[in-house]
Amino acid sequence: MKLLFVVNPISGGVDKKPFLKEAKAICDNFGLDFKIFKTTGHSDEAKLKDLLNEYCPDRVVSVGGDGTTLFTAVALLKTDIPMGIIPLGSANGMAVELGVSQKPIKAFQDIIMSNIIGDLDLVSVNKTHYSIHIGDVGINANIVDGYEKDDNRGMATYAKYFIEALSNVEPFKVKIECNDEVYHSEAVMLGVCNARKYGTGVPLNSEGNPMDGVFEIVLIEKINANVLIKAGLSSFDETFLDSQNNKVISTSKAKIMFDTPQLLQLDGEIIGEFKTLKVKILKGAVKLITSKQNVYV
Repeated sequence: MKLLFVVNPISGGVDKKPFLKEAKAICDNFGLDFKIFKTTGHSDEAKLKDLLNEYCPDRVVSVGGDGTTLFTAVALLKTDIPMGIIPLGSANGMAVELGVSQKPIKAFQDIIMSNIIGDLDLVSVNKTHYSIHIGDVGINANIVDGYEKDDNRGMATYAKYFIEALSNVEPFKVKIECNDEVYHSEAVMLGVCNARKYGTGVPLNSEGNPMDGVFEIVLIEKINANVLIKAGLSSFDETFLDSQNNKVISTSKAKIMFDTPQLLQLDGEIIGEFKTLKVKILKGAVKLITSKQNVYV
């Protein structure tokens, strides 16, 4: 078996060296051939694709958070090479959704042992950008934007931008064309969900399934103290998920239009401002190494 590790050295501020040391020892002990690709932020996608063509691994191991998972998945588009996930980022929401062990070495052992290969969907936005987990516009995207631009990290910094975004929240008008219908609404946030929960554990919807060939559009029409309390409680018990202020639409493709340009984030990365989003599901675009701990297989 030939393994290619795709490693984001800085994701989540987590040191990947201890994991890589143990993983190398396992590979050496069982005679597994491997190479390690580390992202640098410079031409990573092109370099990874070149290495995939040159090395032809049997399996790819994504080492990092949700952003690393997405990066690896996009690089593997139009290949039959399966990937597995090692959760070593600040947000490991997709790994949690897919039943990946939160112990990195156990997750690695599962990757090299499992014969269960599932079909994982990918969401395409404007034919250029992708999401494997959750994207959104509105209040959360503004929080992410402020947080990413700040040199400081941690909960205090996040809380700063959370309070700032909450105090400046402005509803926007949205028009959605999908399922041969047209929806008009006013919202403070719109989510595009391939999965159910953010990395914090807070669910955005209860219907998401990243392996079912559809995605969910979630409209949050208002936000207040009561909504926030329910959101916090829902991370422990999903019966607290607030459906009264949410509208959920399941579809395989949609055209989403805003009255003013809205900031878009996909899987924790700020993409830019858009007035129109053309969203489409790429059904089973990624081969996922998984296990029976994954409730979706």
